Amino acid sequence: MTVIVTDTGFAGEDWNAPFVALADIAAHQGAVDLANTDDPTALLPHLAELKLVRVAFPAFNDGRAFTIARRLRMLGYTGRLRAQGHVIADQYAMVRRVGFDEVEISEDLATRQPADQWAFRADWRAHDYQSRLRA
Repeated sequence: MTVIVTDTGFAGEDWNAPFVALADIAAHQGAVDLANTDDPTALLPHLAELKLVRVAFPAFNDGRAFTIARRLRMLGYTGRLRAQGHVIADQYAMVRRVGFDEVEISEDLATRQPADQWAFRADWRAHDYQSRLRA
């Protein structure tokens, strides 16, 4: 089981269609899984059809998925964008800032980092040190 983290807290999975790997994108039913090594420009012909893109975080200290999210948004993707895997509560503000809408974590991580730790960072626009420096 997994837990979905959004700005409003923890929730269960609400997506019912299968995810396909990038190699099987032609058979998608609205959702695709991207590895942190995939090139997001490969999705260009399908961006308008995709409802959910899930990007893997194989380790909390591997930031390539942040770049993929930002690039997808810059390419014009407006659907749901989900970070999946080893994202920790301390990274939630950055995850949201680069364009992810939600995070999918394991129940084990949700137990170790309960909802209040994620909720503390849910006002991710307030945790932007650069805007505070400019003020």
